Amino acid sequence: MTKASVTRTFTAVARIRAEASADTFTSGPQYIGSATRPEAAPAKIPRMSERTVRIGGLAGAIAYAALIGWLYLQQPQTFAQVTGGLTSAVGAYRIDDRAFEEGLRFFRNDQFVEARMAFERADPAVRDPVTQFYIAYSYYRQGWGRMYSDDELYALGLQAVDRALALAPGGRVVVEDENLGMKSAEELKAELEAGLRREMSDFNPARLLRERK
Repeated sequence: MTKASVTRTFTAVARIRAEASADTFTSGPQYIGSATRPEAAPAKIPRMSERTVRIGGLAGAIAYAALIGWLYLQQPQTFAQVTGGLTSAVGAYRIDDRAFEEGLRFFRNDQFVEARMAFERADPAVRDPVTQFYIAYSYYRQGWGRMYSDDELYALGLQAVDRALALAPGGRVVVEDENLGMKSAEELKAELEAGLRREMSDFNPARLLRERK
C-alpha cells in the first residue's frame, strides 16, 4: 500500500468519526425558543369516587349522632367525664391508683371529706364502680349516728351507690375489704334507704346499742 493510499484511508476514517459525533449531539429532541427542557406536567391525583365520599359522609353522620345520643343519656358535667366516658367505651379508662390509695387511707382514718376528695381525683370521669362504692360508703359512715342519721349525707350516699351499681358489669359491686361491715353495694344501698325512712323503730332505745358498719 502506498503512502497516498494510507493517507486517504485515515482521512476517510476521520470523516466518518466526525459525522458520527455530530449525529450524537444533534439526534436528541430540539426545543425551539428555549434553552432548557420544558417541565413535566404535574402528576394527576386520582379523585375519590362518589360512592366513597357518600360512605365516608354517612359514617361521619352516624358517629356524630351516636356521640350526641351518648351525651344526652349520660349528661356529663365536666370535660373529664366526657373524655372518661369515651375512653371507657373502648376499654381504655384507668383510675389514678395513687389517689385511690390516698382515699383509702383517709377513709380508714374516718377523714371522710378528705377521702372523697382523693377518690374524686382518682376517678374524675366518675366511671369506676369501686371508687363510687367507697364514696357512697364514706357518706354512710359520716352521716351515721346512734339516734339518727344525717339525711343529706345519706341521700348523697344513695346517689353514689346508684352510680356504682349502674357502672358495674352485671349491676353488682362486691368489695372484699375487711374494714367494711357491708361488702356489697346492695347491702349499702339498703342501709342508706333504711336510714332515710322514718319509722316507729327509730324511737326504740335499743338503737343506742347498734354499731356502725
